[in-house]
Amino acid sequence: MIREIDINEISDGQRYTKDSMVKISCNDCDGCSKCCHDMGNSIILDPYDIFKLCGGLNTDINGLLCTNVELNVVDGIILPNIKMIGDKNPKCGYLNEEGKCSIHLIRPGFCRLFPLGRIYENDSFSYFNQIYECDYPSKSKVKVKKWLDIPNIAEYEKYILNWHDFIQSVQVMLTDKSDEEIKNINMKVLNIFFVTPYDMEKSFYEQYYERVRMFS
Repeated sequence: MIREIDINEISDGQRYTKDSMVKISCNDCDGCSKCCHDMGNSIILDPYDIFKLCGGLNTDINGLLCTNVELNVVDGIILPNIKMIGDKNPKCGYLNEEGKCSIHLIRPGFCRLFPLGRIYENDSFSYFNQIYECDYPSKSKVKVKKWLDIPNIAEYEKYILNWHDFIQSVQVMLTDKSDEEIKNINMKVLNIFFVTPYDMEKSFYEQYYERVRMFS
């Protein structure tokens, strides 16, 4: 999602890497679930998220879309996101009655990252702390890669950068296209990266890069 912001107004002014220590740890939220409420359609899912959700919940994209995932247009591209449920104080569909995440072990990258954000520049990216996004008191320092808790973090970061660049290339591709052409490109993205099932017994990354080549 493209955000037109001044990073200095929302962060502590620092840039972090996966090995940096950042003051964001909240003792596993200690019962708080504010960041799981009223998020609109901002919890956007990428192919790795769908791979993990489908594998962990033993379903496919259609099963997810029948429950707690929906499709929305993000900067011109149709992408899946976590659905908020309820009219008053809407919450993540995966938040249980006790106010805990029912998919914590396979939670999306957006949720793992929060309250960190990423800033992309010079063919790379760094992390920054969105200091006004979480008001949990008495935070402690934690290493970014421990906070993300994703296996093979270096390979994951390489993938995140590639997916970001791919989405940007699709946005350029959509420029000056007819409505029909835009629809066809969007359907191609959805079908290749989200609808076509992944083999859960094989490496996600190998399958992902093969799909990037297929799209090209």
